[in-house]
Amino acid sequence: MPSAAPRTATGVNPMKRHLISAADLTRDDALLVLDTAEELARLADRPIKKLPTLRGRTVVNLFFEDSTRTRISFEAAAKRLSADVINFSAKGSSVSKGESLKDTALTLEAMGADAVVIRHHSSGAPHRLATSGWIGGSVVNAGDGTHEHPTQALLDAFTMRRHLSGPGRDLAGRRVTIVGDVLHSRVARSNVHLLGTLGAQVTLVAPPTLLPVGVETWPCEVSYDLDGVLAKSDAVMMLRVQSERMNAAFFPTEREYSRRYGLDGTRMAAMPEHAIVMHPGPMNRGMEITAEVADSPRCTVVEQVANGVSIRMSVLYLLLGGSESAISAVRPEEGR
Repeated sequence: MPSAAPRTATGVNPMKRHLISAADLTRDDALLVLDTAEELARLADRPIKKLPTLRGRTVVNLFFEDSTRTRISFEAAAKRLSADVINFSAKGSSVSKGESLKDTALTLEAMGADAVVIRHHSSGAPHRLATSGWIGGSVVNAGDGTHEHPTQALLDAFTMRRHLSGPGRDLAGRRVTIVGDVLHSRVARSNVHLLGTLGAQVTLVAPPTLLPVGVETWPCEVSYDLDGVLAKSDAVMMLRVQSERMNAAFFPTEREYSRRYGLDGTRMAAMPEHAIVMHPGPMNRGMEITAEVADSPRCTVVEQVANGVSIRMSVLYLLLGGSESAISAVRPEEGR
């Protein structure tokens, strides 16, 4: 993919023009996003939480699947950078009348979209959009089918780094356990790629029926014994059981799944004292995670949502060519 390579206060920005897969990010790319997000997170403590950095730019949220957290997070991120935001939902639009992705993209191009944030039910749709030549702006993958969700992985890494390593560092040597419905989880795929790039050791724990074909080629370990890995985990990420994507019986009963692969208070107590519990949301309370764990101070779900805004601000800033240090040389806009 072509490189945008805008200059920042510290040199040339190595970020590519699009963000389609976590696997496309080098360690330097990932650390740049995380470090920039760390700077931008300081905005949350200011009375006025806006920067004029992307004034005059247009960001389109193109969502072919329902989403609350991700769409609102990208919208908040773009608006805090003073970009104009257009929210496009497939429901009630020309898409529901049969319009193709190409025609939708050409419409957005005619509107002057500088960035398109796309969530699509088909794996590969963001890549198709980025490589087709239909639009001239940047493309950000906000989740495609069961493929990837790179900004979720970045916000998860940002959260882990704050708890386990500290700003400016990677996650070398940290042990992360990802538990549950890996088969249908784009979050798991992106996290395995990104965490490996950042030096973490990842273990997937799931029933054999909820592991994808070819998982043995992923840069991680696989276990079927949750209790066997908890004591050596720095972070445990529980995945939502995506029943809406299941057209067969992948496990005997919900009760049996919870017994073997659910995280409750007893299992949480077996984790090291410093270890955190994560979940990309929305949670199935009582299935993959109990209310006791979800409401525990060790659970970072709400923090992950807040961190998502900072990460998505960082991604948009870097892709759309912020011309100076993300925050240090810029004052928040007054009153806009």
